[in-house]
Amino acid sequence: MMGYNYRTSVNRVNIINHTAHKDKKERNQPLPSSVISNIAVSESVANTQLKIATFNLFNYLEPPNAFYEFERIYSAEQWAKKQKWVAEYLREFQPDIIGFQEVFSADSLKELVAAQGYAYFEVVDQPDVIDDFIYRSPVVAIASRYPIAEVAAVEANTELAQTLGLANDFSFSRKVIRATVELPHMGNCDCYVVHFKSKRPMIEIDEKNNSWSPEKTIIESLKANVAGGWGSTIQRGSEATLLMIDMIERREVTGNPMVLMGDFNNTLADGVLSHLLTNTLRFVSRIDCDAYLAKYCLNDAWDLFQTAVTNDKNEADKESKVDSEEATDIADKTDTSNISTISKREEKVMRTPTHYFGAGSSVLDYILLSCEFDASYHDSLYQVSAYDTYDRHLINPIFERDGESTDHGIALVTLTLRS
Repeated sequence: MMGYNYRTSVNRVNIINHTAHKDKKERNQPLPSSVISNIAVSESVANTQLKIATFNLFNYLEPPNAFYEFERIYSAEQWAKKQKWVAEYLREFQPDIIGFQEVFSADSLKELVAAQGYAYFEVVDQPDVIDDFIYRSPVVAIASRYPIAEVAAVEANTELAQTLGLANDFSFSRKVIRATVELPHMGNCDCYVVHFKSKRPMIEIDEKNNSWSPEKTIIESLKANVAGGWGSTIQRGSEATLLMIDMIERREVTGNPMVLMGDFNNTLADGVLSHLLTNTLRFVSRIDCDAYLAKYCLNDAWDLFQTAVTNDKNEADKESKVDSEEATDIADKTDTSNISTISKREEKVMRTPTHYFGAGSSVLDYILLSCEFDASYHDSLYQVSAYDTYDRHLINPIFERDGESTDHGIALVTLTLRS
């Protein structure tokens, strides 16, 4: 299987083929000078780039505790390997802010990230513990190189939940972190870390019930899977809805830029979570959308990056044009070449999956950004200049290196300060 990661930086576009070689190999294409001048910032300005990652740690629990079942305990060797793997990723990619999921041992994680230069670390919940050593319900966490001015758990609006037909005690399956981080050049930015409800059916049956015939067992399992799966979908979609409403209300009060990152346990394309990217309203003019609506909407960082790549290609095409006399002279001879160039530019770039299950794959891990990070927005401060999905451990694993890694790819965006 082949996965592509497209990354632009201040002076290049890198196309990474993970499976062509044992390690990543890059082909560099220079960006046109006009693009470089548009996003490059004077060397005298500090902290011109900002990196944000979302990282599902997959059962991060220090032994001798067990996750979910009493026999599921890391050996000392396994735990050391897992710790090393996490630390090596942080050293290699150097994210400034990281949203973590599946955290059982928050103190261990805090110590690990501190050793890598992350002085600020927060959680807002703790896992459930059964029989003193069996852990369930992992939590999310955030680590930052920049100060965290405020942290809180997002609370569901129960009145709105009831209006939507949900239970009056509706709550997030995992508490959502809102951390207000003091970013260079921007000031306070609200960073949200989520781990939405999984697709695992909410209804479980005892398949070992000896009173059922084989056919009855199949029937009851099917019913539980259909109803329980839909129940999980309702929970997941409702979590996203209530969170988005809270983010909009918070934005109205503070005006803080917004970052939403985490394991969504769903793609953004199938309708369950697509409202997180709502950016139009019926009967609202384009002028009002640009003036008022845009600042309350979120954008998929991947989409912002693709827009940047397209703009780069367009600028490169402009710079490569010959003067008018030469263009007129060779126009008839180069129609096929021109068509080929346009075709290449319009090729669909495939997004690298962050999760594989059986023969299938999907993007479950996302980073969504407010308009301050959208280069097409008139008041934006940063531009998405690179997007990387680290998946070597998924598509080309080596046991000695990746045996205790994670079952998710790690999404990382690089933001460059605009001039």
